[in-house]
Amino acid sequence: MNRNLRCVIVAVDGTEESMEGLKWAISNLKLQSPVGSSTIESPGSFILLHVQPPPNIAAGLSPSPIPFGGPNLEVPAFTAAIQAHQRRITTAIMDHAFEICSTTTKNVNVKAYVVIGDPKDKICRVIEELHAYLLVIGSRSFGPIKRMFLGSVSQYCAHNAACPVVVVKSKATSS
Repeated sequence: MNRNLRCVIVAVDGTEESMEGLKWAISNLKLQSPVGSSTIESPGSFILLHVQPPPNIAAGLSPSPIPFGGPNLEVPAFTAAIQAHQRRITTAIMDHAFEICSTTTKNVNVKAYVVIGDPKDKICRVIEELHAYLLVIGSRSFGPIKRMFLGSVSQYCAHNAACPVVVVKSKATSS
């Protein structure tokens, strides 16, 4: 890429494919020069974006009430335990991503950004909020059947994001 970028979002979800996307971004993208250089603008940043599923989805619970007037019960202790578990998972994912960033010889500005919700919608929303110049996202290369049932976050973002999208395939699936 020829121009210097200010805000590059790298979606990370803990999969090997998302970490390959992060490695690709660090190796191949040039961010706007850091503070202290000849430019007066703020330095560019890699934003490590992780989207946690809502607690009810993570637990496999239906987000809607039971039909025909059944009780709509929520057990606070159960929800709190799921949220704590998700925070631990998110911490582990971000720690791994920051470890990858720290192994580079480049001096890169990296920030973490965590949101809760559907990854497809939240990634596109964060792109708009942060005025991202580029999204880098890994692809798990699902076949047509899995993609039909599970959906493809990278495909959705490629069609709906308000910025260019780079989809990075892992080395194992690209051959």
